[in-house]
Amino acid sequence: MNNYRKHPFIPAIQKTSTLVYLSVLSVICFLVAYQSRTIDISPMYDQKVEAANLMEDAMTILKKSRMEHGVFIDIENDPNETGMVGSPFSLVTTDEGDLDAKLTTLDPNFAAVMVDLMLQINLLRNDTIAILMTGSMPGANLAALTACKALNIHPVIITSVGASQWGANQVDFTWLDMESILYENKLITARSIAASIGGRNDMGRLLSPAGRKIIIKNIESHSLPLIRGNKLADNIKERMDFFSSICQIDDYKAFINVGGGVASLGTSFNLKLLPPGIVYRMDVTDISRPGGIEGVLHKFAKANVPILHILNIRPLTEQFNMPFAPIPIPEIGVGNLYAQERYNVWVAAICLFVVGGSVFTVGYQSNKKIKEHLMQHEPDSLL
Repeated sequence: MNNYRKHPFIPAIQKTSTLVYLSVLSVICFLVAYQSRTIDISPMYDQKVEAANLMEDAMTILKKSRMEHGVFIDIENDPNETGMVGSPFSLVTTDEGDLDAKLTTLDPNFAAVMVDLMLQINLLRNDTIAILMTGSMPGANLAALTACKALNIHPVIITSVGASQWGANQVDFTWLDMESILYENKLITARSIAASIGGRNDMGRLLSPAGRKIIIKNIESHSLPLIRGNKLADNIKERMDFFSSICQIDDYKAFINVGGGVASLGTSFNLKLLPPGIVYRMDVTDISRPGGIEGVLHKFAKANVPILHILNIRPLTEQFNMPFAPIPIPEIGVGNLYAQERYNVWVAAICLFVVGGSVFTVGYQSNKKIKEHLMQHEPDSLL
């Protein structure tokens, strides 16, 4: 008994030296696993950087053009001073708009997103694609066209000129004006082949007569055919006719919708249910409803043409781990869009096995020794 009191039984799991050993081993294994990180550069890195740089150059040209005309930048609503953020109201404003979404698409890295999406649907050099645009998101329009240039893809473009709040809704600086400047400076490879007023029913309803007149004159000034049927279905058919005049619908390698243009989306489904990014035929047919008007997007989907739907910008940026409405604009070529940091799973698993095995071994041996001690000694008494 006296000997036991001089040297009390302490299992290994309770010894300070053992706990220190396990702690040091855990720290070492953590550092080994942490240092096993690798950077996986996107295989599309060069194309993404090229597209983003093209978009940055294009934005610089457009900003310079605005400044030359004595237009001041609204720093409060255009904190990154792009010069491409419109006003809350104008004669050609068709609807409400999300300012943060517009600011997000004015990040040149959004062009890299478009490159990623295009390559995901297997677009190749010299492919021909159809694009419907509106004036609502000039940044997204620009991203799509600079991505096409970077990938040497030929876009066939039709535009709805009317724009929602904060878009290309300045009467003297519509999307067609921007497009013309960019084409003249060889920053994009194609211009619109036709245009419509846009807005409600694609005929400018809810715009004033003066607003519709401004848009029509703007289209005429760019020598473009005006799409202006008696009803929405006529305008949709005209678009399909224009696309068909270039090549057969099922020969297009992709269809890209930018914005919420009714001629593109139609009324045959609830557009809020259509996911942003890559859209498959089943995505459209699953949310179809009878009695609606099939838009251009629906018609391309029925022809099994791959579709990119650029709307609902927040969830789209979440897909690519991009910041939403960033201030300032992130650096080109940096971030998860261009490269991903990964841990070596095998090294982490070995480290986990070593630490876990050590803890299990100490615990097992301690439990064994405790059982032996209880068999060899009677319970101590304090009496």
